[in-house]
This record gives sequence, C-alpha cells and structure tokens, in this order.
Amino acid sequence: MCHDIVIRDGNVVDGTGSEAFQADIAIDGDQITKIGKVDGKGKEEINADGLHVSPGFIDLHTHMDAQISWDPQVTSISWHGVTTALLGNCGVTFAPCKPSDRQYLAAMMETVEDIPREAILNGLPWNWEYYGGYLDALEALGPSVNVAGLVGHCATRFYVMGERAVEEPATEDEIKQIANLAERSVKEGAFGFSTNRLIHHRLPDGRSIPGTFAEPEELNAIAKAIGPHGGIMQTVFGTDGYDLTMEIIADGARNARAALFSTATDLGNERTNAKVMAMLEEGLDVTGITACRSGGFLSGLVNGILPTTPSWMKIRELEFNDRLQRVRDPEFRAKLIDEVKALGDNSPGYVSGRNAFKNIYYLGDAARPTYVSRESLYDMAMKTGEHPIEIWLRITDETNGKALFQVRGFNQDLDAVEELISSDWVSPGLGDGGAHVSQMIDSGWSTFVLSHWHRDHGTYTLPEAVHKITAMPAHVLNLKNRGTLAVGKRADINVFDLDNLEERMPELVHDLPFGAPRFIQRAAGYKATLVNGQVTLRDDELTGNCAGQVLRSN
Repeated sequence: MCHDIVIRDGNVVDGTGSEAFQADIAIDGDQITKIGKVDGKGKEEINADGLHVSPGFIDLHTHMDAQISWDPQVTSISWHGVTTALLGNCGVTFAPCKPSDRQYLAAMMETVEDIPREAILNGLPWNWEYYGGYLDALEALGPSVNVAGLVGHCATRFYVMGERAVEEPATEDEIKQIANLAERSVKEGAFGFSTNRLIHHRLPDGRSIPGTFAEPEELNAIAKAIGPHGGIMQTVFGTDGYDLTMEIIADGARNARAALFSTATDLGNERTNAKVMAMLEEGLDVTGITACRSGGFLSGLVNGILPTTPSWMKIRELEFNDRLQRVRDPEFRAKLIDEVKALGDNSPGYVSGRNAFKNIYYLGDAARPTYVSRESLYDMAMKTGEHPIEIWLRITDETNGKALFQVRGFNQDLDAVEELISSDWVSPGLGDGGAHVSQMIDSGWSTFVLSHWHRDHGTYTLPEAVHKITAMPAHVLNLKNRGTLAVGKRADINVFDLDNLEERMPELVHDLPFGAPRFIQRAAGYKATLVNGQVTLRDDELTGNCAGQVLRSN
C-alpha cells in the first residue's frame, strides 16, 4: 500500500505521557493511518532515525489576531513546532465589532499589545460584525497553522455599552446582552471567552480597557451562557485583589466548561497551588499557564528600550547606525554614563538607578541566547567596579550594537519558575506571540521547554515535557483529534533532533505593514513539522505550505 507520507524509524513520544517507542507513522490525507511497522512506501518519506516524533505543539496564549492577516506563515511560533494557536487572549479581540468601532478596537490593540494601528486597520479585511464572520475572514486568509479563538470581553462589552463600557458597571439588561453576545460567539465557533483584570492594560487615553473592573455577577452570567456550549473562561490576573480574582476563576470553572488563567511566581506559588488544588478537589477543570522562563522585555541599541535621561532620549530619535556612532563617541558616551550615575541607586523609572540593573541580563553572543544566567549586569558591575550602564555600553560597543539584554519583569526567580511549571495543573507557555512585537519575543517557549527544562536541566522527562505542550493544552480546548499521536487523529506532527534543539538569538526586522519593526526568533533542530498531513517546515525552514484550519468549537 502506498501512503502520502511515511515517517520512518522515529522515537515516538505520543503526548500521552507514556514512554517513547520506536515506530513508523503513515499519513494519508490529513490523518494518521498507521503507527508501527509500515510496509508500504510513502510518496514522501521522512527519515526520523535517531530523531524524536511528537504531536504538534499547541500554543494557548497568542495574539496573532492581526498578524495572521499579513503573515499567513504565522512566525515566529511556526518555527518552533506550534501547529495550533489560540487567539483572542487577554480580553482583546477584533470581534464582535460594529463598523463604527473599528478604529477604537485597533487603537486599543495598539496600546495593549504593541501592534501598530495602521497595520491592523489596513491588514485586516474588516468584513465582519459578529464572531462567526471574523472566523470566516481568518479562514479566507489560509494560515499555516491551525487557529482557534476566544471572544474578548473588551469588544463584547463595548459592542453592548459603547463608551460606558470603559469605567461604568453594566446594568442588569446590559449584562444579559453581553452574556447573549458571548453565547452567540461561542455558538459561532469561539472556544470561550477571555477577560482581563490587569489595570496596566490601557486605552490610548490612559484608562484601563473595558471589562477590567467588571463585577463578578457579569462574569458569572457570561460563564453560565457559554458553559452549555462547551465554552471556557480565560482570565488574566489583575491587581484588584488576589482572592477576588481566584474566586472569579473558580466561578468561571463552575459555570463554564473549564477555566484557563495566566499565573506567575509573583503571585506566590504556595498560596496559588493551595487555591487551585481546592478547585480541583471540587471537581473543577482549571489550568494555569505561565511563562517557562523569566518574562519581560529586550533591551538593545536596535530597539527603543533605553534610559530616559536627556542624552539617552536624543539617541532614541536616531537610526541604528547613528545610535552606534554616538555610543562610540567618547564625549557623548561620558554624558550617557554620567546622567545615569547621577540617578543614584534607587531612582524610579525604567532602567534608571543602579539597582534597576539587578533584573537585566546579557543574552550572550552565541547563536543560542542565554535565558538562564544567574549573573545580572548589576552582579557583573560589582565584580569589575564599573557602573552597570558602563557594562551595557561596553558590551553594546564590542558587539557592534547587536547585543540584547533581557529585562526580567516577572517569573524572575528561576528556581520558583521550575517549581511552578512542575505543578500538575500548570502548562508552560505564555509566549504572547504576535504581541509586544518590538519589545519582546518569547515565541520559542516550546523549544525552551524541550531543550532546557528537559534536556539540559532534567526537570521534565521527555514524555512529561511533550505531554505538557501537546495533550494538556488539547484538553483545555477539548480538541479530541489533536494533541496525541494515534490512528485516526489529525496529522499534526513534529520530527526533531533533541540533541541540537535550541532557540536562535532574537532579531529585529521591519517586515510589518508600513515597515514597522518586530522581533522574530528562529529555531534549530526541527527536521519537519506537519500540519494536517502537509509538511509546513523542513530542516528549520518554512515550506510555504498553508495547511492550517480555522477550528470552531461547534
């Protein structure tokens, strides 16, 4: 018998958590048709001898809502084995949307997620009003990965309440309308509803986004409306009270099918674990997702994240080559140093006083970035007698301006991160692909889980690591035909060389509409990625095949 594709002699890690086994995998159309010894030839054969074969990875936290329209290859996540991406997190989506509100939603996404407004308004077709129409538009775009979506609180609340949605409580009738609109969205294909209680996510005028201060009664009504249709509630932790947010998450799980929430070591591992374990003992379906390393921004001469003293602000206005020239000018460099030194140790503000550099780490000059360094710029300066900003400038000069530094904002304690991601209810991820595009890039989270937390550090066994990024997120979305390798399931598959698997150094490129910048991050060690039975990546390079499907919850 001839098959479309046969993956030969791979070490199969099937996603269930079971031990790996040697086998061939036959694929016909978009399905796996045999696992074991395959006698028939394939029209295409992939030699996986000495390599591992796993299900495609599922990214539960992206903001590819806009990027997918001008980048159907869905980079950078598609370089890292992701075959299914969940859009619409954090309460911010482009549907539902009245024609008169398009500018508003685009401006909101720009300030919250650092996605240029012009790119949003000109890149998307905007030929929808309700969520089902938005999914139809995504389908017409033909992405290279499978796409699932959540409907956001901001868009839903603004659709019903208009300007009052920002700061005012919803009336009883408005709550009913919001819940009905959320229900309609799930019935039209959304996998659930996302809400955001983080006050720092703001509109262009500085106010917190709609839904930030919504009362629990509003969220409970929404959960009850979407629950019968299999919808989940996704929550971003806020600063309005730990216990209140945890109760909102629990109520979401009680009233909807399941709850998904973003967590971090900063919340306190012990108390969060105790809260979630109580929910699980109650029989609730609750999953936390967290960054699998320290989360934060990138600082370098290539982007705009620099100190804000007068001389540094002058550099911000320059192009890269001129920035480098000024940094190398002895007189101007002395001004840069003196202005930061004058701030003292504890001056507030971004990269200001000396102590701010305790959370800034050099990513190194190798092909693979160093995300697990224990030596900050502050620590380096204590050894050399320099000021940390002198270290920053010296390394920048020595690397011809290419140096990047990680500014760790949350999950700063790597030991606490290891403890958190070891919890049974936590899925490592939170890559935020498609968001904060000129400030950060964590799209390589899946590669990091396998290369660092399994291979280099041994926190996970390989079956555990693969399960955490395949079957576990598939369960959250109730994807019955993805997440594990079995006959009859969709052929979303990765073939990778574990010994050589790693992320590459982030790069700033200007490939967004109108030449806007974004960070990208490539990977090494991926022999092949298949989406719905088609090879979308071969030897770390995308093939151009756009085999993804828009997944609908019903």
